[in-house]
Amino acid sequence: MNAYIFPGQGAQFVGMGKDLYETSDEARALFEKANDILGFSITNIMFNGTDEELKQTRVTQPAIFLHSVVLAKVLGDSFKPDMVAGHSLGEFSALVSAGALSFEDGLRLVAARANAMQKACELQPSTMAAILGLDDFTVEDICQQVSDVVVPANYNCPGQLVISGTIAGVDAACEKLTAAGAKRALKLNVGGAFHSPLMESARVELEAAIVATNIQAPVCPIYQNIDAKPYTDPEKIKQNLIAQLTGAVRWTQTVQHMLEDGATSFTEVGPGNVLQGLVKKVDRGVATASASIN
Repeated sequence: MNAYIFPGQGAQFVGMGKDLYETSDEARALFEKANDILGFSITNIMFNGTDEELKQTRVTQPAIFLHSVVLAKVLGDSFKPDMVAGHSLGEFSALVSAGALSFEDGLRLVAARANAMQKACELQPSTMAAILGLDDFTVEDICQQVSDVVVPANYNCPGQLVISGTIAGVDAACEKLTAAGAKRALKLNVGGAFHSPLMESARVELEAAIVATNIQAPVCPIYQNIDAKPYTDPEKIKQNLIAQLTGAVRWTQTVQHMLEDGATSFTEVGPGNVLQGLVKKVDRGVATASASIN
């Protein structure tokens, strides 16, 4: 069974998607439509911008979404997913690629999500940190011992968990986690505390947009971040998308569930190969690849 996986924020690089734009009329039309919908030339930033410009949340999220979704559409008949999943933002790419959301609605939601998250970041200084070399339970337990806001945010693979919260909360947790034996507690260069209670204002803002958007049953199950389980029911998918902003990304558990349900290969659709590396950390023997039009 073919599992297709879609990356999230952090996978971007300058030049991403340019090959698609230059070699496919269908891709070019979608990119130009995106420029119109967003009201600025995202293709110019993606193809010719600076790392700093591309790193802004309002740019990064639609850029990665575009690269993933346009690539999936250009693959045409060779894109035959038996199951899909996306890491954080990638969940929207997965839904569009699996036919649950239209390209236009997906892009509008991603743009609204990025803007809402940017605003939430500006409300309160906050951050995230990657914790390496500890089991999930220890990280969860220590986060609960800290008085400031700090929570597990991304269960990326066994031994790699990202925490998220106020700067004081993350600093205090990093100190305790290092004392508990973490190999590294590495602060991340991110705009704020994604997938934590500090994103509540963004969740409220995005909820109305998601509720108002038409979501259909996807062509195959989507394994959603909030609980790593497969869904095809549009209403459940909507609820899980809303909960995702303040809830953790359970990527480790998602890959485990996909393997248990019969996944034999994982194809990453979009920029980079980070997710393939995370899949290999769960099961070294499983086949992984990057989607390509060549």
